[in-house]
Amino acid sequence: MIVPPLNRKLLAILAADMVGYSSAMEADEAGTIARLRAIRAELTDPVIARHQGRIVKLIGDGALVAFDSVVDAVICAAEIQQAAAKRNAGLLAAERIVFRLGINLGDVALVDGDVYGDGVNVAARLEQLAEPGGVMVSGTAYDHLQGKLDWPLDFAGEQQVKNISRPVRMYRLRLDGKRARRPLAGMMPRWTRTAAAAIVVLALASGGTWWFFQPAPLGAKPSVAVLPFNNFGGDEATGRLADGLTEDIITDLAQFPELDVVARNSTQAYKGKSVDVRQVASALDVGYVLEGSIQRQGGRLRITAQLIDAKTGNHLWSERWDRPAEDVFAVQTEIAEQVTNRLGNGVGLIQGAGRAAAKRKRPDNLTVYDYYLLGTERIEKITAADEEEAIRLLNLAVKLDPEFARAWVELYHAHNILAGFGINPESEIKAAADVAERAVRLDPSDAEAHAVFGMSLKDKGDNARAKVELDTALRLAPGSAEILTFYSGFASGFDEPERGAQLVDQVIRLDPNYPMWATAFYSTAYFMAGRYEDALKMLERKTPDNYGKWEWVMRSSSLAALGRTDEANASVRETLKHYSDLTVEGMVNEFSLSKTERGRFIETMPLAGFPLCAKPGALAKLAKPVRLPECEAGEAQPLGQP
Repeated sequence: MIVPPLNRKLLAILAADMVGYSSAMEADEAGTIARLRAIRAELTDPVIARHQGRIVKLIGDGALVAFDSVVDAVICAAEIQQAAAKRNAGLLAAERIVFRLGINLGDVALVDGDVYGDGVNVAARLEQLAEPGGVMVSGTAYDHLQGKLDWPLDFAGEQQVKNISRPVRMYRLRLDGKRARRPLAGMMPRWTRTAAAAIVVLALASGGTWWFFQPAPLGAKPSVAVLPFNNFGGDEATGRLADGLTEDIITDLAQFPELDVVARNSTQAYKGKSVDVRQVASALDVGYVLEGSIQRQGGRLRITAQLIDAKTGNHLWSERWDRPAEDVFAVQTEIAEQVTNRLGNGVGLIQGAGRAAAKRKRPDNLTVYDYYLLGTERIEKITAADEEEAIRLLNLAVKLDPEFARAWVELYHAHNILAGFGINPESEIKAAADVAERAVRLDPSDAEAHAVFGMSLKDKGDNARAKVELDTALRLAPGSAEILTFYSGFASGFDEPERGAQLVDQVIRLDPNYPMWATAFYSTAYFMAGRYEDALKMLERKTPDNYGKWEWVMRSSSLAALGRTDEANASVRETLKHYSDLTVEGMVNEFSLSKTERGRFIETMPLAGFPLCAKPGALAKLAKPVRLPECEAGEAQPLGQP
């Protein structure tokens, strides 16, 4: 049969959806329908018509609208959201209609008055990722909007969306129309850099810096400026290396959402100049300054870097590298990664300095970011009491600022660790999953948000989606020790145990002073790869007070696999004091394990002397529990006996 060609057209597609539609209908069906009809008649339909949009279909609480012009589509979306916000301001919460809007420019197929294809699917996915009352725009639409809007667009990262194989670039429309206080690294179009640098130079030359860089609000994230590395070698090749190293460090630091990083165009004005760091910090409105130098001596490169606290002028950290110059790009990459992971990385020097400052404040003077800093510090202690206190502190942070994605990320860690201690595991795991999903919705450009969402999906047994999220995290922040750490512990869950161990080796080179919490991931990666000595070394970084069920089992099983039978048996006895019902069958069914992970536990746990078979009823809730042949047979041994 000959299939006629489709009628195709390049259109801007606007997807709209009402926030909280289901709950609103459940609470007041007739009232919700009436309010939707009213807002359509009085607001959305007239605005769409004014901007030459065509309503293709209505889908319950949502709609698809087609525009010939992407500019018209975005202006229409902005006007709808602004008018809806003004309308809602005078209404009770239960009476408000709030929309999410997503816009994509793409090739669509026109069939019987409807539209089909990836162009429509991407718009629908963007709408789902938009904030309530917000507008999310695709990268293809963004590329056609330059210089044509009164509203700025902020890059929101790349997202792997359902049924779309390629990652989708996303941009948030800033409806308040306000430009950023200062450009952050990686967020500034290349064509603006020269002009912006000229403005900075003029501002500095005139002494008028106070109006150009306004003070940061109380509790804002720590900010850092990376000054151009000095070239003490004098030759052009060394100068290019200095420039490349400076740019790489800025780019890598900008991947840490807990830091504000001044863009290179703003610091370039200081290249080759002798400067007072505190004056520079005041001019750029930052709390920290990183400066360094490169010198070529024969066949070697000598590179120095130092981090300075701008308020005191104290050196928080300094380092020197002496490397062969043969492969200058490898040297540049290595140093950029080491610097950024020591300064940022969630537990870096800048965050450590912020924690110390927060502790010196009165409790009634703490701000959102202070609560966040103190909460993350508690998480790293890895005791049940500290995790509970971390949750309390982080909840205070999100109560003050519900949009603070990074605090929701850290709440995932605290809830997940509590579950590992056996404290209300079902409710804690659910809480962890909820906050992880909220984090990635709030900030799709945050690599760690994707990582924790991926880990929560793995906990649910959704390995395919979990791997997509963790791969996204690694793509967004390939040099982040934290992301490498998270991935290493979950690689065996994707049946990639060797890759997990290799990632641990890599991250330890990047961050030799890795925090204690990371050992949970490293010990898992080494254990699943059969590197039992390395797994035990990681476990020895902790004390038994920090062990959950998983750690006790790995310790006992690693000892047994190494032939240290007496120590393994003693470890099993201690484990069963904490988890009296623990069995091999129970272990491989309790967690959402991959084939590799199940096989490793089934191979090593019996060697240690763990009971094999689950007690009657222990696996009754599972539709298809994994059973051991000895236990299924029933004759080999009584249930629950070794």
